[in-house]
Amino acid sequence: MDLKRLSSGSPFEELAAYSRAVVDDLYIHVSGTVGPDPETGVMPEDPAEQARNILRLLGKLLAEQGADFRHVVRNRVFLTDASDVMAVAAVLRDYFADCRPANTTLINGIPAPGAKVEIEITARRPAA
Repeated sequence: MDLKRLSSGSPFEELAAYSRAVVDDLYIHVSGTVGPDPETGVMPEDPAEQARNILRLLGKLLAEQGADFRHVVRNRVFLTDASDVMAVAAVLRDYFADCRPANTTLINGIPAPGAKVEIEITARRPAA
């Protein structure tokens, strides 16, 4: 099995010895991703906007691997506040309503400053 390890260039990848994503023969495994504004790098206050930023970034990564959200088989959503579940769920519905991957949502701390949402996905690679 060949593994392709992708890096975003984040210093945290080096610090914690992880890859942004690992692509194997069958799957695209994407590490937890937070949602600062892609143009300014500033973390928005609104958890729904953070989720939208995350999903735009994940969509780009999937596209670079020849996949899209229809190929996602599992997502894990981490929230810092249970009161944000419904707002973030509405954003997830916009992206996953047609493919409905397995999902786990957890309430916990997130080490990125200002992050209220972190999402991790696994996608099945499309047939070549």
